[in-house]
This record gives sequence, C-alpha cells and structure tokens, in this order.
Amino acid sequence: MTATSERRAHLVSLAGELFAEKGFRATTVREIADAAGILSGSLYHHFDSKESIGDEILSGFLNDVLADYRAAVAEADNPRDAIERIVHSSTETLARHRAALSMLQNDWSYFSSQPRFGYLRKALQQIERIWITQLEKGKEAGLFRADLDAKLTYRLVRDILWIPVHWQRSGDWTPAQVVDGFLRLLFDGIAAPTGRRGAAAPREPAPSRKPAPSRKPAAEAARTGSGRVAKRA
Repeated sequence: MTATSERRAHLVSLAGELFAEKGFRATTVREIADAAGILSGSLYHHFDSKESIGDEILSGFLNDVLADYRAAVAEADNPRDAIERIVHSSTETLARHRAALSMLQNDWSYFSSQPRFGYLRKALQQIERIWITQLEKGKEAGLFRADLDAKLTYRLVRDILWIPVHWQRSGDWTPAQVVDGFLRLLFDGIAAPTGRRGAAAPREPAPSRKPAPSRKPAAEAARTGSGRVAKRA
C-alpha cells in the first residue's frame, strides 16, 4: 500500500467514526479534516465530496458481505451448514464495518433517497435473497420446519446480527462462543425436549379412590335386622 492509499484509508476510517457517532448528514467536511489534522481543502485532494467518502464506506461493506455470503453458500454441504457459515462470516464482517452499519441504520432515509446510493437497496435485496433461498431449501430438505416463514425469519435474524453493539470483553465469552450460542438458540430453541433432563415431567393422574362403604345408622340396622327375623318367623 502506497503512502497516498494509506492516507486515504486513514481518512475513510476517521470519517466513518464521525459518521457513526454524529450521523452522516450532521458531519461536515471541516470536522473530518480537523479530525485528520489537515485543512478542508486538503481533503478534496483525496475525495471530491463527503458523499464520496460515504460511498466508499458503504460499498466496501456491502461488497464484503455479499462476497462472504456467496462463499459460505458455495462451501456448504447443505442449507443448515450454509446458514451457520453465513452467521459466522457476518460477525467477522460486521466487526470490520461497524461504521457502515451505523450509517445504514441512522441515515437510511437520506441514502435511500439519493440516486447516487441506489445500489444500496439492490445489494440489500441480494443479501435477503441469499438468506431466503437457503431457508426455503432447508424447508424442502426437511432440515427446517415446514411452516417456517423464511422472510420473517431472515428479518428477525438480520436485526439481531446487524445491531452495531460493541460486546464488552469481560472475559465471560469469546466471539466464537457468542456465535455458537446464537446458532444453538436459532436451531434448537430454549425449550427442553420432552424426555430430556431438565424437562418438566408430565403429571400422572391421581389414583382414583373407591368410595367408602356406607354405614347405616345403628337404629336403621336394628330395624332392618328385626324385620328380617320377623319375616323368617
């Protein structure tokens, strides 16, 4: 990498941090230049506008996501394996592109209205198609539930994976453990299978009790007994 390309990459990184923190529209070219320690005019030697910087951040992010997803599908043995590979690749890709993710979430109304960023919607549709295709194939293969709503499932999983949250490194979990935990939750759920340890045992019906034989009052028994004696006599 040349000195010019290194400087350009550094400017993109600084701008991305400001876009994620303040929002794309609220960040000015002067603020980017100040963060880089240069004059605003010097910034235009590398980019012709703030939109050019945003374009580089967003296009780089989506190109990486699509490349990783397509590679995951190509290398997978079956749809479930493809989903697992996609999830693993997502955590790695999103960790490198937190700024882009924040930009999409915070300034989507702006980007989606600009012809220059028309490729964003197309790229997101391609990402969705990859997910839904694998979920539908999994249903056909009997790997996933037949009543699974593929589009809804994708939207729910995407919103979980694409939340730009920095995991606190408390030492409790590694990134790999977080991903494995998510995949177990996705495929196995949290309900304990019937018959497994920890599952609530079904309640057995209470044994039926035979009604106790009725005891006749002594006076009634005496009358009955004396009547029988009289009859035999």
